[in-house]
Amino acid sequence: MGSKHKQSRMEQKASFERKLEDRLSYLSNKGIESPKIGKDIIVKKLRADINAVNTRLKWIADNEKKTEELAKIKAEKTAAPREDQEDGKVKKSKEAPAAGKEKATAPKKDQEDGKVKKSKEALAEGKEKKKKKEDNNPEKSE
Repeated sequence: MGSKHKQSRMEQKASFERKLEDRLSYLSNKGIESPKIGKDIIVKKLRADINAVNTRLKWIADNEKKTEELAKIKAEKTAAPREDQEDGKVKKSKEAPAAGKEKATAPKKDQEDGKVKKSKEALAEGKEKKKKKEDNNPEKSE
């Protein structure tokens, strides 16, 4: 019963229904009353199998419906840019690219050719800090 195909589930359902009818006719021919027929283990099992198949068929139908809806949406999205075309070109929003160019063209301070240049003052401060550390910890400098 692990199949996800609708056709095989329909065949299973038909098979279970035939078996249930056969079992019910067998029990009625045997002279068993209807309350006892409902308690029969095989009848319970066949009804449970039919319910399980019906549930699975419902899920399969839901999945098919979702797939169709998604295909419609995808078709609409692919068709939408074609409607906006003018002279063989697709219209684009001019605001978004302009904002991106401004950021890329604005150079940062102290930056040239992708490298950051440190000022002489910053280098001098770093050397002073290094000297102070060495003076405070004579063990590490030796």
